[in-house]
Amino acid sequence: MNLVFFGSGAFGLPTLERLVRDHTVRAVFTQPARPAGRKRALTPTPVGAWAAQQGLPVHEVADANAAEEVARVAGYAPDASVVIAFGQKLSPELIAAMGELAINLHSSLLPAYRGAAPIHWAVINGDRETGVSVIGLAQRMDAGALYAQVSTPIDPLETTGELHDRLAADLGPGAVAGVLDDLAGGRLTPLEQDHAAATRARKLKKADGTVDFDQPAAAARARVHGLTPWPGCRVNWPAGGGADPQPLVLKRVKDHPGGGVEGQGSELHRGSSLAVADGPDRRDSGSRAERLLHSTSRHENRSARANRRVRGSKTTVFGNLRGCGGPSPGAFSDASAVRSAGRNAGMIAVTN
Repeated sequence: MNLVFFGSGAFGLPTLERLVRDHTVRAVFTQPARPAGRKRALTPTPVGAWAAQQGLPVHEVADANAAEEVARVAGYAPDASVVIAFGQKLSPELIAAMGELAINLHSSLLPAYRGAAPIHWAVINGDRETGVSVIGLAQRMDAGALYAQVSTPIDPLETTGELHDRLAADLGPGAVAGVLDDLAGGRLTPLEQDHAAATRARKLKKADGTVDFDQPAAAARARVHGLTPWPGCRVNWPAGGGADPQPLVLKRVKDHPGGGVEGQGSELHRGSSLAVADGPDRRDSGSRAERLLHSTSRHENRSARANRRVRGSKTTVFGNLRGCGGPSPGAFSDASAVRSAGRNAGMIAVTN
């Protein structure tokens, strides 16, 4: 089948690889290269970079709906087109030029979480299940007819970044391939979404990178994971003796139903754990639990102790904090260290 692919973000890469293997991808349309990194070097999108390496025709388009781009797409005479994380709304004129079928891969079980950040909000809200949907293109955001859905459980220790990669690699390619097979075999059965049940997944901002421990432990855990790796979840951890709070980036947490916490008061080193418990301790009854604030991780080379309880209406935080020493980031800001040591590295235990 002759296809045209529209995509920019890395979420679409595994599916594009599958399409190149199984079909003829005539061209790839992507967003223009943009400055990135400290040196602001002009950097192509992940899809554009990979497609160029494969020798595919790549078109960087600031406005895919421009008349010349619509004509360009029509010139490829695609049988169908696939759109994944492209970043532009497509006009009816362009959709009409995209072949017999133009489909989009969306990272939620629609009509839930229409919008820019469905994976983030599924994790933040503590959903037990999510998945991907293959839909037709429509002028209302993510409101097209459903052609396929694939669901998967969400692991309580899974972050947004990890779930993003799993949906992209394990669910997306097969879902899109199945719809294209149905198109070729005349078996397409579109299903109208229940628009009354639609929910929104607004785009997150850096200012969202906070968590309130004045809530059940499972909710705190879900929010930290939902904000990881971006926008991140930061805390100004209280240091004793009047010292300045120590900024930390939280990467992964775990809630323990029942309130059991081992090692309360132990010093926190790289790869150690910190326990956060729901509890009735309200000696500071008017205060809220320690909030995660915007900051960067600059706690290395410090050794301020924080062997104290942060008391709020719901949560109590136990543990000592020690700087890691040396130039490397601490346990909660070194993503590679967390990945290499497994899911228990840099763990914060959030307990009932």
